Amino acid sequence: MSKTLSSIPPGRYDIFTGQAGGFRLTIVRPVEPASNSQDSSDTLATEGQPFSEREGKKLARRRYQTGSLKLCGKNEKKWVARWREDVIEAGRIRRVNRAEVIGTLIDFPTRRLAARELQTRLGTVNDPRYRARPTSTFEEFSSRWESTVLSQHKPSTQSTIRSQIRKHFVPFFGHWKLREIGPEEVQRFLSSVKASAKTVRNLYATIQMLWKSARAWGYVGHDAVSGVVLPKRHRTAQRFFSVEEVQRILTAAPDPYHTFYWLAAETGMRAGELCGLRTDDFDLQRGLVCIRQSVWRGKLQSPKTRNAIRTFALSPQLVVHIAEFLRRWSPNERRLVFATRNGTPWDANLLVKRKLRPLLKSHGIEGGGLHAFRHANSTLMDRLGVPLKVRQQRLGHSDPTLTLDVYTHVVSEDDVRFAAQLGEILHGTANGEEKVQPGAIVHSNALKFKKEGVAPVTQPLVN
Repeated sequence: MSKTLSSIPPGRYDIFTGQAGGFRLTIVRPVEPASNSQDSSDTLATEGQPFSEREGKKLARRRYQTGSLKLCGKNEKKWVARWREDVIEAGRIRRVNRAEVIGTLIDFPTRRLAARELQTRLGTVNDPRYRARPTSTFEEFSSRWESTVLSQHKPSTQSTIRSQIRKHFVPFFGHWKLREIGPEEVQRFLSSVKASAKTVRNLYATIQMLWKSARAWGYVGHDAVSGVVLPKRHRTAQRFFSVEEVQRILTAAPDPYHTFYWLAAETGMRAGELCGLRTDDFDLQRGLVCIRQSVWRGKLQSPKTRNAIRTFALSPQLVVHIAEFLRRWSPNERRLVFATRNGTPWDANLLVKRKLRPLLKSHGIEGGGLHAFRHANSTLMDRLGVPLKVRQQRLGHSDPTLTLDVYTHVVSEDDVRFAAQLGEILHGTANGEEKVQPGAIVHSNALKFKKEGVAPVTQPLVN
């Protein structure tokens, strides 16, 4: 036997001896080298199966769990469920014990009913496709989300959402594990926010964005934002300037503020869109203005939404005024219509604080911001019976097809009619211009006709 063993190559072997049929047998079996991987309790294969250190072979892992149930509590009996779950912590896979109260004895009078509820909780763990998930607190995850996802959004969006996370989400969810957050916790959070219905809805939209990324990155597998009840919006009275107030403001304001306020009242542009206007955005030959960029805290960015990229008509009176204003305009590198001495865009908040509010106060007009011009514009359109489609287009709430190819956009007759009427209402017959009769459509080439000495054709709205 020693001779036989001496012929075996060096290595590790298992030797078994015994007797069979009157013969003494010796069985030599080589032992495969153990895996150099980490402890099987800490490291799993890609398929989620552990390695055996003794034999180095992949074992079929017992995936199906029934868990355990225990009835606890003195005053109120509760079913406590326990099971095991794989998690990823610090880049390593660990198997941990979980415990959760699944209901009271009133909810599940028998152990069998409680066991059924437990099986629904274990459905994810028992799924053959189950994989370990990374673990993270809400605060840790939100920090990573801000640096990787939120950074792709506009500066104004980033500022708003960072403020929401700091003031609302982190104080409530900060140290919670993501897997511990469900629809009930989200509902409790939204109900605890002492703010307007609009603010609560905005917070809900933000947590939807966060949770979408959490699911995509594998931190959670459940939906924590469905089935949440949101507060109803209550319509509140919005401050808007009356026609008389707009006329008084335009009369009192010197240029360039006069031009700025006139554009705000007639076009209904957002404050950021007004501050972002460039000379190239005006097509004075056709009497059009194009919205292609916006300003937020002195920085240029894209408009608020895709629908905000739009083109619409200006009144003949405003076209004449803009042409004269641009002849006196001081050029700047960005060709901004309204720019500081350094060539930077106007800050709408500073404009309201330093110019508009003092003007309103000195003329006994109730306070209001630039958005009051936008509301005044919407009110005037309603008063003039402007079709809803035209209103949406001018305010930037129209369908997405009215976007990029703005200079080839065909302006409707309704739009031209409204622009002419609005110019007449806001500016009257100043500068010796011919008065437009109420209910008449003024041709968009009225300026051209005026230069050539041809009277523009008017058409009554009602025969």
